[in-house]
Amino acid sequence: MFAAVEGYSYIRDFSSRYERYKAERSGANLMEESFMTDTPWKTDGWHTSPRNFAPEVTKEWKFPENIRIHDVTLRDGEQQAGLAYNYDDKIRIAEGLAEVGVHRIEAGMPVVSPDDAKVVAELAKRDFGPKVYSFARCMVDDVKRAVDAGVNGVIMEVPASPHLIEKGYRWELDRAIDLSIESTKFAHEQGLEVVFFPIDFTRSDLHWVCDLIERVGNEGHMDGLALVDTMGATSIHAMQFFVRTMKNRFPDIPLEAHFHMDFGMGVANTIMALSEGVEVIQSTVLGVGERAGNVPMEETVMALLTLYNIDIGIKTEKLKWLADMVAEISKIQIPSNRPIVGDKLFKVESGIIATWLLNCGYEDQTEVVPFRPSLVGQAEPEAVMGKGSGIDNCKHWLAKFQIEASEEQAMEVLMAVKMWGLEHKRLMTEEEFSTLAKDVLSN
Repeated sequence: MFAAVEGYSYIRDFSSRYERYKAERSGANLMEESFMTDTPWKTDGWHTSPRNFAPEVTKEWKFPENIRIHDVTLRDGEQQAGLAYNYDDKIRIAEGLAEVGVHRIEAGMPVVSPDDAKVVAELAKRDFGPKVYSFARCMVDDVKRAVDAGVNGVIMEVPASPHLIEKGYRWELDRAIDLSIESTKFAHEQGLEVVFFPIDFTRSDLHWVCDLIERVGNEGHMDGLALVDTMGATSIHAMQFFVRTMKNRFPDIPLEAHFHMDFGMGVANTIMALSEGVEVIQSTVLGVGERAGNVPMEETVMALLTLYNIDIGIKTEKLKWLADMVAEISKIQIPSNRPIVGDKLFKVESGIIATWLLNCGYEDQTEVVPFRPSLVGQAEPEAVMGKGSGIDNCKHWLAKFQIEASEEQAMEVLMAVKMWGLEHKRLMTEEEFSTLAKDVLSN
C-alpha cells in the first residue's frame, strides 16, 4: 500500500522500522534509542505527524540557523485595550523574559512617558541576557531619547502604505521618505542597530514601499527590515510570495516578522516567513496586543520545536510560568483551552480519551496528547469527572477513593455524575465526587 504512493518511500521505510521496533522493544533499548533519534516527529517529548518531515515537504525549507525572539510585550503588547504596565510590572516581565531565554526585548518607547523612559534605561544598563531595544518614530528627537536610554538598538516605525499616509496621517508621501532617511541615518551615527519598521507594509503598494525602503537603505541606514502585517490581513500563501519578493529585492538585509492575529493567521504566517529565511520573530507573551493581538511566543516556539524540530533556545518548561505571570500582571483571563498554556489542556473528561490516557500511562503519554505537559511546565494529564465522562473515568475515581462498586453500581454512579455535570455545568471536585458516589451506593 505504501509503495504504491509515489514520493512516499519515507512512509514505507518508517513502517518497516516501526514493525522492527515493536518486535524488539521488550529487550532492545539500543534499538529503541536508534528508532527514536531517527524520527523527529516522535521523541520522548512529543508525537506529531511524520508528514511534517517528508522530503517533499522539507526540500524547500530555508530556515536560518539562528532564529531569535524579539519580544514586544512591554511596548506593542501594552497597546491592548485596558492594559497598563507600571515600572515594577515591566521590570518583572522583562526579568521573566530573560529567564525564559528571550534574545531581544523591546523595552518601550521612551518618548511616551517618564515612566517608560525610566524602564527602558533601567533594562538597557542590565547585563541579564537579552539585548534591549527601544521603539521610535522616524524622528530625530525620538532617536535622541533612545540614545539617552543606552539601548542596543532601535525599531524605527514609519507609515508605509500610501493610503494610510494620506488618510490616516494626512501627510504628503514625501514626508515619510524624508523623515525615514534623516532619522535612520542619525540613529546609525549614534551607534544604534537600526531595524526599519514600515507600518501597514503588507497592504502597501509593493513598488512604492520597496522604493521607500531602497532609498532609506541607500541614503539613511538599515541593519534589519521588519515585515509588518499590521492588520493581520495576509494569507499564508500571500505571505510566502511577499517574503520571497522582499528577499529577492533586498537580499543583504536581515528580515524580521511582525504579524498580528486579526484572522488567526499570525503563527502560521510567522513560520512560513521563517521557512523562507526570515531570522527574527517579533512576538508577545500570550499574544497580547492591539485588537486581536500579536503573534504569541509560546505557540510559535512550540510549533517550531515539535512540528519542525527547530530548537531556538527558549526554555519551554518555563512557558506556563511566564504566561501565568503576565496574565496576573495584565489582569486577563487565559482561556482554559488556550494552546500550550491553558489550565485545562490536559484535563481529560471525554470518556474514550480518558480510556486511552489510563491505558497508555506515562510511558506512552504522547499517544493521547501531542506533547508532554512537562515540556511547557504544565501538570500531568488527569482523567476528570463531568458530564462527558465515561465508565473508565468513574472506575478510576472510585479506585482513587477506595470505593468498591460492581460494574452495575459504577454505571449508576456515572449516570449520577452526568446529571450533576448537566446541572452544574462544570467539573466535579474530588470531595463532590466522593460524596455523590457514597450517596448513590448507599441507596
